[in-house]
Amino acid sequence: MPNAPQPTRRDVLRYSAAAVFLPTLISKTLLGQASPSNTLRVAAIGVGRMGRGDIFSILDRGLDDSVAARVVAVCDVDSNRADRAKADIQKRYAERLPNGAKANIDTYSNFRELLERDDIDAVTISTPDHQHAICAALAARAGKHVYLQKPMTYSIAEGRALVTAVRESGVVLQVGSQQRSNDRFRKACELVRNGALGGLKRVHVFLPPDHGQAATATGEAPKNLDYDAWSGGTEPVPYAELGVHPQEGFSRPGWLQRRRYCLGMITGWGAHMNDIAQWGHGGDVDSGPVRFEATAEYPKRGLFNVHTTFRAECSWADGVKLIQETGDAGVRFEGERGSIWVSRSTISADPAELLDTELGEDAERLYVSRDHYRNFLECARSGEEPIAPVEVGHRSNTVCIATDIAMQLGRPLTWDPKTELFTDDDEANSRLDYKHRKGWEL
Repeated sequence: MPNAPQPTRRDVLRYSAAAVFLPTLISKTLLGQASPSNTLRVAAIGVGRMGRGDIFSILDRGLDDSVAARVVAVCDVDSNRADRAKADIQKRYAERLPNGAKANIDTYSNFRELLERDDIDAVTISTPDHQHAICAALAARAGKHVYLQKPMTYSIAEGRALVTAVRESGVVLQVGSQQRSNDRFRKACELVRNGALGGLKRVHVFLPPDHGQAATATGEAPKNLDYDAWSGGTEPVPYAELGVHPQEGFSRPGWLQRRRYCLGMITGWGAHMNDIAQWGHGGDVDSGPVRFEATAEYPKRGLFNVHTTFRAECSWADGVKLIQETGDAGVRFEGERGSIWVSRSTISADPAELLDTELGEDAERLYVSRDHYRNFLECARSGEEPIAPVEVGHRSNTVCIATDIAMQLGRPLTWDPKTELFTDDDEANSRLDYKHRKGWEL
């Protein structure tokens, strides 16, 4: 397990408004004890571009006897992708295990059928954003631990519902905010939270832009794709391959730029960088900014209709500013003594010696994880909190979605992190969720 003092489940729940119930004992199934040789049995829901990375990362780490996990099933509404994942997983096991050639991998097209299996302990969920909440909530209710791709949910209301489902079910949920398992990001946040910059004045978040366009020409969905199921809680619209995912290969899918299924880079990369902004500022479990103001560009791009460039000026209740805008992905913390810049490739400071600040024995130390997937598997086995638990994912994603709503409305909004409502703004509050079609409600 991580080598720093860890927050227990009780520690996190003490600060969470969603902590309505938590079993004091975790069932044998949740600990993997219902599986042969006490091995965690894992399944994948969604095995496209990101899903393949997630399930193969779980597969590789599960070969370590200390976490002992095996992939036993895959699910995708595109049968070609499910069959491809099955074959590739079997090949990997044949190469890595003495009896791996005999590995049995079941395939499903309906995630609800997969979740009915009592012998599956955990799932990875790597579907389009608009299906995250329903898949994860039903997985939690079925007693499965969940590794959930970011952004955690499509809407703020879905996020709150998922927090409740996870805590009532007593499972572990790890959000795919893997930057928390990176030493550079943790160091930057630990320095900021322990006053290395003096008083924190501003956090500046940069996100890359979307670009390109997709023609609106449509056709028949291929027979290997259950397009109705792929549409999830949204009403199906005419099929267009450019607006769903490629039938050949695993290049970036078009749904990432369609508002019906995704809000664009504000949640795509924003879920990563605003998560770090929240981690460095504090209050990432139960709070967030209280004021949002944003503008964005929405050029005509055919099927693609999420924002391209944008700028947002927000603030937390303590007066610290959160600036978000288009740029090279990263976060800059600015304080009385200087600034710290951190990205996936580098960490730097001005003045440089800020990075050498020594923290005292009474310093606030942050959760240490150096492998996001392994952390999930270890916590699924132990029942401890992962580094990116459900409340954290929800609060970080709320920053992104509230910013998107401010973009849409084009006026300042006041947000109450306790009630999770906009103040005196019915129109803004009407955007906290969308109408889910029958059978896909939470």
